[in-house]
Amino acid sequence: MAGFSRRTILTTTLAAPFVARFSGGRHAVAAPSLAPRPLVFAHRGCSAQRPEHTLASYAKAIADGADFVEPDLVPTKDGVLVCRHESNIAATSDVSSRPEFANRKRTLTIDGRQETGWFTTDFTLAELKTLRACERLPQLRAHNTRYNGHFDIPTFEEMIDFVAAEAAARGRTIGLIPEVKNSTHFHALGFNPESTFLSIIAAHTYTRYAPLEVQSFETTNLRSLNSAVKAINPQARVMFLMGERNATPPDLLAKGEKTTFGDLMKPEGLKEIRSYADVIGPSLTDLIPRDADGAWQQPTTLVDDAHAAGLLVHAYTCRPENAFLPKQLRNADGPATRNVAGSIAEIRRYLDMGLDGFFTDDPAIGRKAVDRI
Repeated sequence: MAGFSRRTILTTTLAAPFVARFSGGRHAVAAPSLAPRPLVFAHRGCSAQRPEHTLASYAKAIADGADFVEPDLVPTKDGVLVCRHESNIAATSDVSSRPEFANRKRTLTIDGRQETGWFTTDFTLAELKTLRACERLPQLRAHNTRYNGHFDIPTFEEMIDFVAAEAAARGRTIGLIPEVKNSTHFHALGFNPESTFLSIIAAHTYTRYAPLEVQSFETTNLRSLNSAVKAINPQARVMFLMGERNATPPDLLAKGEKTTFGDLMKPEGLKEIRSYADVIGPSLTDLIPRDADGAWQQPTTLVDDAHAAGLLVHAYTCRPENAFLPKQLRNADGPATRNVAGSIAEIRRYLDMGLDGFFTDDPAIGRKAVDRI
């Protein structure tokens, strides 16, 4: 295969199912062929420009050219999956200002960490729909606070219908990259988010044919979701998200096992992951570590090692503000400044390492980096 890089060969091979057509009569839509060009994943929508996990954030991401849009999924008290990055909605809604819910504030342990706030599992969907979304990082993204109170918290099904409508209006298929959050925690509370998730994607035409990549930081649910999701959508992929190297996946931790994410990043660990996943999702600092000042150090071999194991690599999260960039790429305009040139340079550095896709809070910048505009 002279003339093709390892990533080109790997991406083409694993992406091949995504070229399949949905043969639904007059509703037939061609899913796009995923070329070797790296994919742009809208992290919680366009969360650098609109409050995360709102329809406005998803709309902006789609308008700015994201290949996939990400809904993080957590259940309500009555078992409905809604789009929030975590069950604790203290920072992403106006719940703290609502006196009728003051007595719902409490402390929970989620994946070994204590959190205090208001949790989706203590609210019915009807109650949750009375709340309004707000900006999670007001100090860094003050411009987003002008949208506080404008939008509600969408359900997964509402999000699917919205993306399907955008796809139909724009004449292009938009992928979904949902994360099933905190599986072990929710199962301990009596929920089964995987079963609910599978029922939803089976019930919606769009999720039966559109590009779909399912994420989790846990191994147990991915082992069952892998075959179940692909039985509904044969072109779907499964991604194992990777946390801190010294941390243990929550499901393994609950079983008393000591295998860490760092262990799973080793060649033998990556080979095991390939038995139940198609993709790994490491953090950017797993590709290029940073020192205490935030400066880049020497790159790791994780991308090459994953490719050798037959895995794609979709890393998280590229953010445009100086506060999140490596020290070498920050400008002098302050931590909250949107540094487009620095963000593009950062993304291109990872792409030059062979990265197959990346999550970004600002898909317009990600699009420029990939398209070399």
